[in-house]
Amino acid sequence: MADPTIRLIGAPTDVGASMRGASLGPDALRVAGLPEALMARGLAIHDAGNLRGPSNPWQPPVNGHRHLKEVLAWNQLVFQAVSGALSAGEMPMLLGGDHCLAMGSIGAVAAHCRAKGQNLRVLWLDAHADFNTSDITPSGNLHGMPVAVLFGFGPQDLVHLVEADLPQPALSHGELRMIGLRSVDEQERQFVHAQGLEVFDMRHLDEHGMRATMQQALMGVDERTHLHLSFDVDFLDPDIAPGVGTAVRGGPTYREAQLCMEMIADTGCLASLDVMELNPARDLQNKTAELVVDLVESLFGKSTLMRPRS
Repeated sequence: MADPTIRLIGAPTDVGASMRGASLGPDALRVAGLPEALMARGLAIHDAGNLRGPSNPWQPPVNGHRHLKEVLAWNQLVFQAVSGALSAGEMPMLLGGDHCLAMGSIGAVAAHCRAKGQNLRVLWLDAHADFNTSDITPSGNLHGMPVAVLFGFGPQDLVHLVEADLPQPALSHGELRMIGLRSVDEQERQFVHAQGLEVFDMRHLDEHGMRATMQQALMGVDERTHLHLSFDVDFLDPDIAPGVGTAVRGGPTYREAQLCMEMIADTGCLASLDVMELNPARDLQNKTAELVVDLVESLFGKSTLMRPRS
């Protein structure tokens, strides 16, 4: 079967983030040559341009949520755009923007999978769990809450983005694997454990290695599975990827990240993708964007493997 057309969807906002700059991410990825790199791999690309949503008002939190109205508006736009790509038989690649946008992206993917009777597996590559709520958040920033919202914990307008289409909650614990975590607030940690989520933190990666970790995270993925990758660039060690808003030392190296992406590619099941939290304002000569393009290429077949693929 031919590879689907990849629809690039830019979401230039930092409305859910702790600092400005992620709104520049989509165009930084284009400047770094993302469309050209994918086309060079023989892939068809449909660049749908950037969504247009409300500007960042840069206001303090209200009742534990910062910029709730604007975050809701952006996620409704993302939900519609990702749903449109899936309905057209294209593979949506959401270019963020901050990680609050995963509510709309993964919400749309979950609704699509329910409608099609497909199994769903979400890989969440991130230094953070993003499982805060208004009761436990230290900041009120909604980019720290998308996973909680997808599990039904949070403002009802976000949990029920599109009432008729979005299953409630969007995700169940068996559909999510979190990889690379190393900065989780204490109450958030307790909340994650209470939900029984499958987490492969950096201690696990150190003890077992990337290969064994990815084998576990991908266990059960087959041709009936829609595999969604939500890739927060701060998953990577800031020594190689400084261009993020919330850098945390001790992340995966370049080689570990390449292996992670190549093993995802090996499944042949990747069907949608988020690239989140690239912050060119914190970057050095677009170094991080260029690295992200390199890693995204590996998701689509670029490989350092010398031996024949099995």
